[in-house]
Amino acid sequence: MKIEDSPLLQDLLLTTKDGDWGKGDPEDGLLKYQVIRATDFSAASLGNMGNVPTRYLPAHTVSRRTLQENDILIETAGGSPGRPTGRTMLVTDRVMAALSGPATCASFARFLRVDGSRIDARYLYWFLQAMYQSGEIEQYQVQHTGVARFQYTAFAATQKISLPALGQQRAIAEVLGALDDKIAANTKLAATSLDLAKTLFHQSILAVDFSDKTFADVAKVSGGGTPSTKVPEYWGGDTNWATPTDVTALRGPYLEATSRPITVDGLSTCSSDLFQPGAILMTSRATIGAFAIAQVPTAVNQGFIVVEPNEPGMRYWLFHEMLSRVDEFISLANGATFLELSRGNFKKFKVRLANSETMRAFETKAIPLHAAARNALKENSMLAATRDALLPQLMSGKLRVKDAESLVSEAI
Repeated sequence: MKIEDSPLLQDLLLTTKDGDWGKGDPEDGLLKYQVIRATDFSAASLGNMGNVPTRYLPAHTVSRRTLQENDILIETAGGSPGRPTGRTMLVTDRVMAALSGPATCASFARFLRVDGSRIDARYLYWFLQAMYQSGEIEQYQVQHTGVARFQYTAFAATQKISLPALGQQRAIAEVLGALDDKIAANTKLAATSLDLAKTLFHQSILAVDFSDKTFADVAKVSGGGTPSTKVPEYWGGDTNWATPTDVTALRGPYLEATSRPITVDGLSTCSSDLFQPGAILMTSRATIGAFAIAQVPTAVNQGFIVVEPNEPGMRYWLFHEMLSRVDEFISLANGATFLELSRGNFKKFKVRLANSETMRAFETKAIPLHAAARNALKENSMLAATRDALLPQLMSGKLRVKDAESLVSEAI
């Protein structure tokens, strides 16, 4: 890959502005805007704006901050352990189509608008992604208080951008973008499949009253535990062990692996069974009502209620029954430090049960819908791994675009 020059980032931009958080309620002189936070980057880039807040911004300044297609958002404050500041998001046509109106970024971020005659915005986005992935960007983070900050001014004034010819930039961006486009399509397929399953369940219970049976009557209801963190031999084994974070981080309700496995000895010392695939996991502390269906044998910590139907043919019926009643579960939660739904209270909830024919018909339709959603999300994991492997190779010139195109065509 022939590099024409390596200009400073600041010399490749037409403009850059900090975001604005605005106010939560409408007032005279304020305009309604969607405000994208760094925590929204991942979902919003796929066209999911469900959690992007609506705010009200000053009319006399907001025009300078209104996002356009090909703007790049960069996080300038926040971060967390293991996730430094400097994350980025590209405002694509998919993002623009998903917005309900004008948008800007939040005050802990800023946008970059490039000089398109010198650099392709998509190429710069992937260049910044490569820096973040490698950890190179962390040198620009400082943390004097509880909030980590990204030194954008120093970054823009000192960071050189390897700049191949525009045609080469576009080719690199298109290869990587094709994988992101497929990931977005799969994400939409999974969401649509899950929505259809929810709709079918809602239709199935329209004329159904609560039965005299409780969750404890129709399923085994269990909890979990944590091996001693003071015993290294309990950790780092081959046994999946889930925490609520493993579930809240999922794109869909299918747990394929956990971030912190334990050993067989660790499992034997904690009060968790090794739950088999098909077990319904529901978070029951702090965040109540995040769900996953175990796809592999999994133990859990004490932040879960685990439901294993007595009849396997009721698995998705009970899953959707639980999913539809989170507000009720929260209403019976208590705790001084954080809300918690006890297993005892959960077991007492009555269950809506239709006649056997209706429940069988629902299960027959729900199984392929969930399978389609799970398969799409599993494919996304492989696509993301391919993309992340190609990224540094393409940016460094170690991999030719034509070779990368062949790999991508096989993946999608």
